[in-house]
Amino acid sequence: MTGVRSRTGAALADPVAVRIARSAQAREGVRTTLVEFHRWFASYAEQSYAQVEPVALEELSGWGTDRHSGSLVHDSGRFFSVQGLEVHSPGAAVPHWRQPIINQPEIGILGILASEFDGVLHFLMQAKVEPGNCNGLQLSPTVQATRSNYTRVHGGRAVPYLEYFQDTARRTVIADVRQSEQGSWFYRKRNRNMIIEVSGRVEVLDGFCWLTLGQIHTLLGVDDLVNMDSRTVLSCLPLLGPTTDVGAGRQMWPAPLGPGEEDGDSVHTLEEILSWITDVRSSLEMRVHSVALDQVTDWHRTDGRICHETGLFFDVMGVRVLARGREVAQWTQPMIQATLPGVVGFLMRTVGGVPHVLVQAKAKPGYVDGLELAPTVQCTPQNYDVLPAAARPPFLDEVLHADAARIRFDTMLSEEGGRFYHTRSRYLVVQADADGPSLAARRPDFRWVSVHQLADLLRHSYYLNVEARSLIACLHSVAQVL
Repeated sequence: MTGVRSRTGAALADPVAVRIARSAQAREGVRTTLVEFHRWFASYAEQSYAQVEPVALEELSGWGTDRHSGSLVHDSGRFFSVQGLEVHSPGAAVPHWRQPIINQPEIGILGILASEFDGVLHFLMQAKVEPGNCNGLQLSPTVQATRSNYTRVHGGRAVPYLEYFQDTARRTVIADVRQSEQGSWFYRKRNRNMIIEVSGRVEVLDGFCWLTLGQIHTLLGVDDLVNMDSRTVLSCLPLLGPTTDVGAGRQMWPAPLGPGEEDGDSVHTLEEILSWITDVRSSLEMRVHSVALDQVTDWHRTDGRICHETGLFFDVMGVRVLARGREVAQWTQPMIQATLPGVVGFLMRTVGGVPHVLVQAKAKPGYVDGLELAPTVQCTPQNYDVLPAAARPPFLDEVLHADAARIRFDTMLSEEGGRFYHTRSRYLVVQADADGPSLAARRPDFRWVSVHQLADLLRHSYYLNVEARSLIACLHSVAQVL
């Protein structure tokens, strides 16, 4: 149980949530200060690096075209493939298209170890180089590994700390849930998001450090520092945290609800939210099926890449990597590169003193259930220059043109650097203006959802997409600094 509420609406003191909240309030950890962290991080960047050279897809060693499926595959049959996908979505602004997409059916592990020092919970984070990171080194979970990697298909070194996440029977599990990844670029990709608390001494290996949640929240405000995998795992924490903004004075984030508890302070009950999601999913007519890469119309293999004929959306490219501090020292692989930065934003408001964010039910061809809850805005604005006007996202202008007084969070953050090359998005939390609530009420695919309802949904798989989970981690950091 991650927290309940009394019949009067007051949050009861769940021990785990309270300990996490205490860690979120701790800006200087027992093990290290932020000044010491930045000094350590900069020093580690000098000794752990990746030399990444873009190469033509034809030059990838160990990769080729499967003669049956036409997909770009690894010789081992493992890791991942790049395949073609055909999508039919009757009634949508764009009812039919084809595209490349990554198919990685393995379920990886994204795990963070937690331990208490002098009464304050700390989290073991890793300084990890990924070939797609625009700045090389970013702050990653304790374990960030695909099944092919941790079963050592590559023949490299073992993944450190993996044993803590493979044998949970003797551990304290704070969070453990399977979640999706980018539904536009991954076909039904899932990872196990885990937070495991340990007691007793844990050897801190080179490249790892203990940080409080408050310190991590501070680092979330630094461009391209906390990576996507860390953000999605942190969003699963049962967090209570103080906020001084959104018009209600100082309060606590409401706790996740327990069985049978009421959520009358929310715009909609959790049952209404779940029914809405089920209804939209049931009425979704999106159909997808695989096609060969050379049959993906409007996309062309040019200069060793696969690109859309407009030059927009994304490219499929190849890279050659020489790395230090990784399980494998050198390799080649295909990657996706978004042609322009994205925008990911929540509109936020309070109702009866309870913070809410505006979410949308967003269909993507790569989702297991076809549709998941997404932030208010999730797009690359320039892509809509070549799409029908009806496809332009609602609320985009309100998020992009909000005055500074309404912006609560604004940071450029990287997407997952193992598969995406220099792909970044601007993450925003914006207080809604006076017209926001009434405009949202006229959109059947949008709902105001309270923060504690988001926490409830995050205890289950495939309700909130990875962009929303990243932004929820940022939202929790907002609660600690305003």
